[in-house]
Amino acid sequence: MIAWCAAADPAIPGYLQPALVLEYGRAADADDAVLLRDTGLADALDPAAPVSASQLLRLLANTLRALESPDTSFMLGQQLLPGHDGAASHALVQASTLRALLETLCRWHARLTPLLRPRLETWGDVALLYWVDSHGAPGLRPALVEMHMTAVVALCRWLGGERLPWRFCFNRAAPRHVEQHHVHLGSALRFDCQLDAMLIDAAWLDRPWPRGNGVAAGLAQAAAAAESERPPGLLAALYDYLLERVRAAPTLERTAHDFGASPATLKRQLLRHHTHFQAELDQVRTHVALWLFQARRLDNEAAAAYLGFHDAANFRRSFKRWTGITPGPLRLALDAAL
Repeated sequence: MIAWCAAADPAIPGYLQPALVLEYGRAADADDAVLLRDTGLADALDPAAPVSASQLLRLLANTLRALESPDTSFMLGQQLLPGHDGAASHALVQASTLRALLETLCRWHARLTPLLRPRLETWGDVALLYWVDSHGAPGLRPALVEMHMTAVVALCRWLGGERLPWRFCFNRAAPRHVEQHHVHLGSALRFDCQLDAMLIDAAWLDRPWPRGNGVAAGLAQAAAAAESERPPGLLAALYDYLLERVRAAPTLERTAHDFGASPATLKRQLLRHHTHFQAELDQVRTHVALWLFQARRLDNEAAAAYLGFHDAANFRRSFKRWTGITPGPLRLALDAAL
């Protein structure tokens, strides 16, 4: 049975990401009553008690609204990693290369970045780190992406001793003002993409870092593996499940069985996470199609066959429904971005 955590389940230690957000708001002179409104955390945050993703998301939304500053998400990102989650955080600090850091981040994402799930893909001379939702927060998605991308950029700069030449793709329209993006991420920005991703030349992946310690990182990884597993959010677990089975046309009924729930229960849970099964499956199919176009250079006919479509015309229609654009123009946009 697939392990997962609902957004309403108390699973995030209060002294980790919740304390970071609350203390940042307090440092900016925001009132606790405003920051904690509708979080269910009463009058204070107990650092020893677990917090649900829904509560953390509400706390973050309150903080963004109270401060009304365009740099809040970026400044929170500066403090997000490596975090204070024991062995997992220590493994990040001891990473000897960019590849080791990104693989550690992806392996322990439920601890280190519980609101977004990073995935690493490499092909040819490109490395891509892209982010998918873990608990369902469409209204906060831009801020979450800014926060997590900034966290990776800042940590890499600290550990690597230099600012790495990341490029960024965003699955949204360009904001009216991009000054904070330039300050914290750089100028290599592209909006209106079909995924939120960070790209870098693969040659950077295995350059030794001056702060790295492979032995210490290995010990920290082993210690983290020995600790109690923290299950991923429902949407993160569902994305991984669908990605592994995308060519087999996964159904709601089979997926619900493997997640230990009835179809009706899984549908209700997805609704509580502001989504539905078909939307999650279409997202995975979109991402796989993008990978087929770029990494394997497949044409529409071959991509359609890979994803189980009977013909290229049906695939093109479906792709436009998923993305709002046909594969041809998107290929050109991706070539320019990558």
